[in-house]
Parts: sequence; C-alpha cells; structure tokens
Amino acid sequence: MSIALIILAAGKGTRMNSDLPKVLHRIAEAPMLVHAMQAGAALEPDHTVIVAGHEAEAVADAAQEHDETARIVLQEEQLGTAHAVAQAQAELEDYTGDAIVLYGDTPFIRPETLEKMAAARAAHDVVVLGFEAADPGRYGRLVVEGSALTRIVEFKDASPAERAITLCNSGVVMAPAPLLFDLIAEVGNENASGEYYLTDIVGLARARGLSASAVTCDEAETMGINSRAELSVAEAAFQARARAEAMKNGVTLVAPETVHFAYDTHLGRDCLIEPNVVFGPGVTIETGAHIRAFSHLEGCHVARGAVVGPYARLRPGTELSEDSRIGNFVEVKNALIGEGAKVNHLSYIGDAQVGRDSNIGAGTITCNYDGVMKHETRIGERVFIGSNTMLVAPVSVGDDAMTGSGSVITQDVAAGALAIGRARQVEKPGLARKLFELLRAQKVRKTQKEMD
Repeated sequence: MSIALIILAAGKGTRMNSDLPKVLHRIAEAPMLVHAMQAGAALEPDHTVIVAGHEAEAVADAAQEHDETARIVLQEEQLGTAHAVAQAQAELEDYTGDAIVLYGDTPFIRPETLEKMAAARAAHDVVVLGFEAADPGRYGRLVVEGSALTRIVEFKDASPAERAITLCNSGVVMAPAPLLFDLIAEVGNENASGEYYLTDIVGLARARGLSASAVTCDEAETMGINSRAELSVAEAAFQARARAEAMKNGVTLVAPETVHFAYDTHLGRDCLIEPNVVFGPGVTIETGAHIRAFSHLEGCHVARGAVVGPYARLRPGTELSEDSRIGNFVEVKNALIGEGAKVNHLSYIGDAQVGRDSNIGAGTITCNYDGVMKHETRIGERVFIGSNTMLVAPVSVGDDAMTGSGSVITQDVAAGALAIGRARQVEKPGLARKLFELLRAQKVRKTQKEMD
C-alpha cells in the first residue's frame, strides 16, 4: 500500500512558555516531531509532508535534518485541523495513495498501531484512531453503531449523552488522499470554536454512503504534550518503556530507574549497564559489553566485550573495538580504539587511532587542536604510552614503541623505539630549605603588617 504522511506541527504551544515551537521540545534527546516522523516511517511512506506555522524555519530544519526528503508547507493562520491538513494538498496534488494525519505533539503512537490502521483501511474508506479514556475529559467522542463509526463529536458540541461516551478521538485519521482533501473541502466552521474540524470528515463520508471505522490503541500512545509538566511525564513514560524493553531483550540494568536512554539507543543482548549511565543520541552497544556507573555516551559504537567506565565519556565518532577498555575519567572523541587496547585512567583521546593491544598510560592527552584545525594522532599496535604523555598532533607512534612518562611527543616515533621528550632534572642542594625559610618569614611579616 502506498501512503503519505501528513504531520501537523504548526502550533506555538503557549502553555510551554517558550520561544521554542512546541513540537521541537525534546523527549529522549529528540524533538517530539522526530518521534512522530519515526513512527510514521514504519509505514514506508512515499511522501512526508510537515505542516508548519510558528517558527516554521526551525521546524523545517529539524524535520529535514531527520529526513531530508520531508516537504514543508506553511499554515499561516491557525483555523483548525481540517484547515491545517488542507495546506498539504498542493504537495500531494497528483497523489492517489492513502494519507495518514499525525501530530507533532503526539509522539508515542506505535508503528504497530499505524499498521493496524493501514490494515483496516483495506476494508473502510476512512479509518480513525481512538482510545478508551480513563477520564474522557474534553476529548472528542467517537460515536459508533456496531462496528461502524458514524461521527466524531467535539466536546464543546457534544450532548450530555455523547459526553458520557468513553471512546475518544486521538485525531489520527487515514483515508485515500484524494478523498481526504475532497471531504475537507466540504468542512465548515459552524461550531462552538469557529474552527474547521478534521473530525467532521467522518460524518461527511457517511453522508456519501462511504464506510468509516475506528481502530483502538492504549491511551498512553495518544498522550499529547502541551506543557512542561506534560513533557516531563512524557519523558518518564518513554524512559520506563525503554528500560522495560531493554530488559525484555536480554540487557541487564543494575538500577533501571537511573539509566537514561535516547530515542535511538541500541543495546545488544547480555550487555551489563550499571547505575547512572546516560545514553545520548546515536549509541550502539554490542552483545556482552559492560558500561560501568556514571558514564555518558553519545554518537559512538561499542563492540562486544568492551568495558567502559566508571565515570567515562564517549563522544561522537568514538569506535571501541572488541575487548577494549576505557576507564575512569577518560574522554574519547572521534577515535578508533583497537581490539584489546586500554585507556584506563584520566586521559583524553581525540581524533586518534589506537592500535590493537596498546596501553595508554594515565594522564595521556592527544593534543589535537591548534586553535584552528584538528589533527590526528596515530598509535600503532602493542604500543606503551607512558603516563602524562602529551602527543602533539599530527604525530604517529609505530608498532611496539614506547614513550617515557611525562614526555611531550612532537615528532613521529619509529616502530620499536623509545621516545623521551622532557626537560632534564636539575637539583640544587639545600635550596628547598632556604626557600621555605624565606617564604615563612615573608608570611610572618605580612601577618604582622595586617594586624597593625
């Protein structure tokens, strides 16, 4: 089935009290809009159309950063959901497949739910997503007769009997694109809000003798985000679900409630994740890796058997090979750490390649930035880098080489060589005692002067 996504993302989100458009507020390190796009992507759409309004340029940038093929249309006036969907018509003028309407501030619709809607569309002209609400509140109500959906009534326009209905409208709708826009053209604004409601298309379709049906999902999937408080609830809901899913898939979380996932975190079976670990975007951890407590990872790949932390930071571009070790207070950025290599203590390795079975001593820094350009450090296999070595890039250290502790290495080191680059130690007999006596006398004089 061919399908197009229409995602409504034009709202300002006044209750957010923010300069940022509502749909760009983040859950699990990604804008809400991206979550909606990611769910819709499971249907393998032919087209994705984002209806933007408030801060449209920022919304467009975020959408196209995630999917460069997404098309952006502008809703200049906020006249209701039917009016918003109508703005996508020009982009889908000749499209004859189905269209599904999603919402940029409703980030948790599951791909499986959208697939259920697509299956229902094979038997019905219009399909609406509904949910049984514990507290229906001011949601629109779905009025059904048997298995048929007859109409959707907005709360403001509902009778007491209709308000007693607990089957509520999520706003998500699927129909053939030409039919969708044809029905929208008939929608009026004679209602309590004076808006053009997308929900009216169900009644209009029925009046034509077309069929409409409702597919239901869990209420949690339809959570809309309108305030900072709801944003925090949504974040907690995402994290709880991600943790449960990880453990179901064979990951050990020692203290699940302390581990923070990003929207795209991938963990292999038999990974061990200790407390207070934060996964930023773009992290893949392979089977059997061990992430120790208080580590922060983003934009990196950790191979099987590798150990990270505690208190380690892996930044974008980091690639840890099998059985490598990154220890406490080590930061790695845009670097390949070879199989079995170790960076165990208090080091910064950036823009570097570290070969198989090399050992990087405590306090080592790859000095990769000259104030304008970044430069690379290449360390071969079975190399021993002595503690407190400064490797001033661009520089390379050959296989089986060694650097002396406290060295500043500014030139390439040949394979098998020992490089020492430090000042010669000079000793002045008795000078320390004389210096201490001088300093103590100065301190006494200063104290007496302050008292006077």
